[in-house]
Amino acid sequence: MKFIVSTTNLLKQLQSISGALAGNKVLPILDNFLFDIKKNNLTLSSSDLETSMTTALEVESKESIKVAIEGKQLLDVLKNLSEQPLTFKVDDENFSVEITSDNGIYKLNGEDGDNFPKIPKMTDGLNGLTIVGSEILHVVNSCFFAIGQEELRPAMTGLYFQLDKEGCNFVSTDAHRLVRVKRADLKHTESTNFIVPRKSIGIVKNILPNDLTPVKIAYDKNNAYFDCGNIQLICRLIDAKYPDYEAVIPAENPNVLSISKDDLLGALKRVCIFSNKTTNQVAFNLKGSQLHIKGQDLDFSNEADETLACNYNGVDLEIGFNGKFLIDMLSALACDNIRFEMSSPSRAGIVVPEQQAANEDLLMLIMPIMLSGNY
Repeated sequence: MKFIVSTTNLLKQLQSISGALAGNKVLPILDNFLFDIKKNNLTLSSSDLETSMTTALEVESKESIKVAIEGKQLLDVLKNLSEQPLTFKVDDENFSVEITSDNGIYKLNGEDGDNFPKIPKMTDGLNGLTIVGSEILHVVNSCFFAIGQEELRPAMTGLYFQLDKEGCNFVSTDAHRLVRVKRADLKHTESTNFIVPRKSIGIVKNILPNDLTPVKIAYDKNNAYFDCGNIQLICRLIDAKYPDYEAVIPAENPNVLSISKDDLLGALKRVCIFSNKTTNQVAFNLKGSQLHIKGQDLDFSNEADETLACNYNGVDLEIGFNGKFLIDMLSALACDNIRFEMSSPSRAGIVVPEQQAANEDLLMLIMPIMLSGNY
């Protein structure tokens, strides 16, 4: 059988689902894209068993067939072809694939598509919610950096979805940092929660539309489903209990620093160049209307000290943080000014935007580190 498809359209759709290619040595077929052609409709799929993605486009064809084609090789070919119609011929017996372009013919091996692992489908009637693409992208961008990567703490290696009649919370933490985004305008018919793995969230981050396109998020006992229009992602949920994150958020933080986010971010990037590369330790010294930021690496006699003007209400305070962690936090904030709330050198600091978006309550938390050296 054969089908004809645009080079650019095919490449765009394959790239959109390439994040789920497995590189699996146990199941080599997972290195392949699944082509499911039913007359003029081509459904493309990829999977690593934990995360699966599908998309679709129109082609010229009068027949139906399933064939699995090696992903990296096909992508490399398409990237190096100009926009033109390509003719794919698939041998019905051995599933070998022949691609004909304006300038040449390219042959590669294929596999029987029926051997490709079955991909769960997003059926009607699943519980879930619908949110505008740009808004869920904002949530994901705000939380992603704080998702843990330690396999010994599986619950922390995903984004926590907490759905309720009163609103929805999205939470990530790696035990050193925590992000909680409350959305009062997203209400769910029942109280429930689930954890979506970091890898899947990273893929979702790349496919979410940054516009008003509605994105449907659904779930069942085992999987979460993201319908982003022409791209669907299905991923297996993390089967673990999320930690009681509310317990680590300090209720009273009388020492409040208000400062330009960009000024603080720029200073941290410069000071961290001179801090210890293992601890990334920086010291905040708050007195009056000035913030002194200091970093040093005693092993190499490196040292940096900057002073920023700020608004500070509280007692004189010296507190240490991981500068790299702070840079990640501030880089994820889309605001002009932030409020840094602290209580003591041994308790977590809270960072919030000075002006929050409507119906949103964004909070970031960072644990302090004990100052060492001559601060």
